[in-house]
Amino acid sequence: MNKNLELTLLRSSYLRGPNIWTYRPVLETWLDLGELEEWPSDRLPGFNARLLALLPALTEHHCGVGERGGFLQRLESGTWAGHILEHIVIELLNLSGMPTGFGQTRSTSRHGVYRMVFRARDEQVALCALQAGHALLTAALHEQPFDVAAAVAQIREKLDDCYLGPSTASIVGAATDRRIPHIRLNDGNLVQLGYGARQRRIWTAETEMTSAIGEGIAGDKDLTKSLLKACGVPVPEGSVADTPAAAWDAAEDIGLPVVVKPTDGNHGRGVSLDLNTREEVEAAWAVADQEGSEVIVERYIRGDEHRVLVVGGQVAAAARGESLWITGNGHSTVAQLIDSQLNSDPRRGDAEEFPLETIRLENEPVIRLLLERQGLAGEAVPAAGRHVLIQRNGNVAIDCTDAVHPEVAHQVCLAARVIGLDIAGVDLVTTDIGLPLHETGGAIVEVNAGPGLLMHLKPAQGSPRPVGRAIVDHLFPDEDSAAPGRIPIVGIAGSRDTQVIARLVAWLVHLSGRQVGLACREGLYLGRRRVEAGHQAHWEAGTRLLMNRNVELAVFESNPVAILDDGLPYDRCQVGVITDLDLPDADAAALAEHDVQHGDQLVKVLRTQVDVVLAEGAGVLNAADARLADLADLCDGEVIFYAADGALEVISAHRAQDGRAVFLKNGQIVLARGPQETPCLTLQRLPRAGQISIDSLLAVAATAWALGISPDLISAGIETFERDTAPA
Repeated sequence: MNKNLELTLLRSSYLRGPNIWTYRPVLETWLDLGELEEWPSDRLPGFNARLLALLPALTEHHCGVGERGGFLQRLESGTWAGHILEHIVIELLNLSGMPTGFGQTRSTSRHGVYRMVFRARDEQVALCALQAGHALLTAALHEQPFDVAAAVAQIREKLDDCYLGPSTASIVGAATDRRIPHIRLNDGNLVQLGYGARQRRIWTAETEMTSAIGEGIAGDKDLTKSLLKACGVPVPEGSVADTPAAAWDAAEDIGLPVVVKPTDGNHGRGVSLDLNTREEVEAAWAVADQEGSEVIVERYIRGDEHRVLVVGGQVAAAARGESLWITGNGHSTVAQLIDSQLNSDPRRGDAEEFPLETIRLENEPVIRLLLERQGLAGEAVPAAGRHVLIQRNGNVAIDCTDAVHPEVAHQVCLAARVIGLDIAGVDLVTTDIGLPLHETGGAIVEVNAGPGLLMHLKPAQGSPRPVGRAIVDHLFPDEDSAAPGRIPIVGIAGSRDTQVIARLVAWLVHLSGRQVGLACREGLYLGRRRVEAGHQAHWEAGTRLLMNRNVELAVFESNPVAILDDGLPYDRCQVGVITDLDLPDADAAALAEHDVQHGDQLVKVLRTQVDVVLAEGAGVLNAADARLADLADLCDGEVIFYAADGALEVISAHRAQDGRAVFLKNGQIVLARGPQETPCLTLQRLPRAGQISIDSLLAVAATAWALGISPDLISAGIETFERDTAPA
């Protein structure tokens, strides 16, 4: 094979928001094929077979053919290395647990140079997958070995380090299903759902509605029990013990058997069950004392451990636990039997994605204590056929949601409400969750803030439950809202006076009584206050605006270079405006870097502004440019055309379909819907005629009209606008 057949990665950009490729974040990479430009896949002897041997699932890729095996057909008929790399990266991401289907590869004006993109939920994970894919492609080209499993493991490790945990991801996914946008606020699981004044925040299964007092109470098991008991919720009798001797005294008072556990532990750590002797109680006290600040002794409740998830006062899911046993074979140690009979279960693992945890004796003093009670240790060899109890709790992963008795549901919801938690994991013990607790002798033993969701999302047995959706519906209960979590957003793209148009629209919104945020080339504004000067028409500034809880409506100047560099800072908008297709000298060099050198190419960039208009929103287009007028077909919402000449054929045809248009007539700006015309502003009344162009005034009037601002207020606002004022 020719050693000069190398694909070079030139540069990569993470497009966080809607972009020229898709609505979702992608990684865009520029590739130089070099001599590979002359060597499509059908000219590379043995390459296709080597590639498919490394990644057999590539046969499942539909590619542009639209059916299973489509990519294989492209390989056999001849496709280029950039397109092949795209599919390799997608497949590596699929194997690593981040399913990805979108990808595209397109040529540029430079011979042999391509732009390749693929769906990327996280930048670091995407870059890791790209590097692994490039190495795999190189190995396949040069008949070299490649360890696919190691590459996938590396990507998965990066995924675990950088991406949202599965519980948080399930909530974000449910929000996306309801068209609620999100912004990740840190490197962990703190996420904002929605924009501006209509946002809500989550931190895994905690929300901004989660009471700090309630969380503190839930962390104190003794206080939790006393409050629940006062409200008639069945709880096991118990008391705090500050010494091993006090623990035995408490056990005698309560009556054997008992449970010993830390008052503020979690995940079942330090909890010993079914204790019947002084030695067992005192040894369990020592274990619990290492896990929490205090130790509590409780009456032992017979039955299985259950976790019931309560969200917003309703049962969202329930799971049951099971005891773990191993069976001796006469020659393997307890530790070896745990590995071969329990840890071999594919449902067990160390990562958060596994519903059951790996059992490690060195980290489980409770298990070691339980083995001692059976006369065993980790190095002991149980006799053949002997059943050994390894764990009584901590294996809650069997779905039982449909079996929960209405009375049990009432009790657990009452428990969450008494503690003061909007989302709670209520632990109870009963022999049958399908019967009331007073019939089984069951009781609620704990109420947990910030409960884990994985046992409900990926139960070891039973059906997954849509707990993410339950949390999102709790945060955004208005099902009738067309845009839950959204504030109106106006995006203004082009180059002619777009910053002035943006400021004037923001001024009109301000006069209408709403708290407005503005990001444009002249600064970042909250209301009439400029909080940051300089060029702010970019992704980072726009995101800061959407994080502000005071903002009720946001206006953005959408710079074409910023769209190419980062994408739009918002996912969808109420009003999308495109003014022109000029290539300003100041941006010419930056646009050329993206292979945009004339207006026809700029159409593909600025159409992004129309692509993101909501169905209940409006696209505002300059009808004087036929290329912009043609974008009307891409708009999900209605279209409002504007132009100085209201007799343009495109406007006449639009009005004939009862469409809206804004134009100049007899020295007045006119708002027209179908045949109806409403004069809005007389140009002679403007105090500084000519300071703002007619086209810009028409764009402002059309945008304000799309926002529901009255013609009188539009007129008064334009007349009082001070363009040169830049308040500090």
